[in-house]
Amino acid sequence: TMTATPIPRTLNLSLSGLRDISLIETPPKDRLAIHTVVTTFNRKLISSTIQKELSRSGQVYFIHNRVKSIETIAHMLEKWVPEAKIVITHGQMSPRVLEKRMIDFVNGKYNVLVSTTIIENGIDIPLVNALIVNRADKFGLSQLYQLRGRVGRSSRQAVAYFLIPSLTELTPKACDRLKALREFSDLGSGFRLAAKDLEIRGAGNFLGSQQHGYMEAVGFDYYLHLLDGAIKKLKGEESEEVKSELNLKVSIQIPDDYIPQINLRLDLYKRVSSIEGLDELERIKEEAQ
Repeated sequence: TMTATPIPRTLNLSLSGLRDISLIETPPKDRLAIHTVVTTFNRKLISSTIQKELSRSGQVYFIHNRVKSIETIAHMLEKWVPEAKIVITHGQMSPRVLEKRMIDFVNGKYNVLVSTTIIENGIDIPLVNALIVNRADKFGLSQLYQLRGRVGRSSRQAVAYFLIPSLTELTPKACDRLKALREFSDLGSGFRLAAKDLEIRGAGNFLGSQQHGYMEAVGFDYYLHLLDGAIKKLKGEESEEVKSELNLKVSIQIPDDYIPQINLRLDLYKRVSSIEGLDELERIKEEAQ
């Protein structure tokens, strides 16, 4: 599999040694890092970004991932930037209409494409060097990275604006995703961003179909520890077991007046120290009472 942003489950399979991994970190010649900005929805910013790109004979992607309101957004942009030639695409169009609109956009008949996320994969148009994503807080981290990768595919400086409502309206995970996107904007940073996505979403289930999520029963870190031990065992390698001791700094001495016979106290100490389950603990507790 070749990918810029492996899903958490796939990445964790590689990091755990179950799959091999190779990294390509050298960007194509003359490529520049995409200038990435996370900001609130702003009419002036949107208008100036589109106008600036059109002034250098470029094209723009405006991503709005709601088919129901996508035409309203397109009409809004037509009012804000009258000189723009706008076309709409989304997944509910017939394949024939969708193909024609994309070909017209590639050929320069339109210079602003208002679209859903159907363009996130397999689109390579060198003249498109401005990306505006509406409600970026609603997207996954890998999805945002893929969208950003649709621009900056030439020697021109590209820009990507990720629009959000007020910061106070964002969930903690949305804040983490957008912060990571802003941090990992250098060329070849896809692996580090995918590792952050793994940290945010969890590793998924190796034995099932879940592509992300934590092992809630034992905790993520301990799950990886157990997995590492199992892999080493299958490879014939030695797995070091870490023995832990818990010191609560409280007296566990059995009072002499509670059990006067020393041999019974010693036997109880021995049985308590070898307890392996709650059922056994309850039985000893009942006997001692």
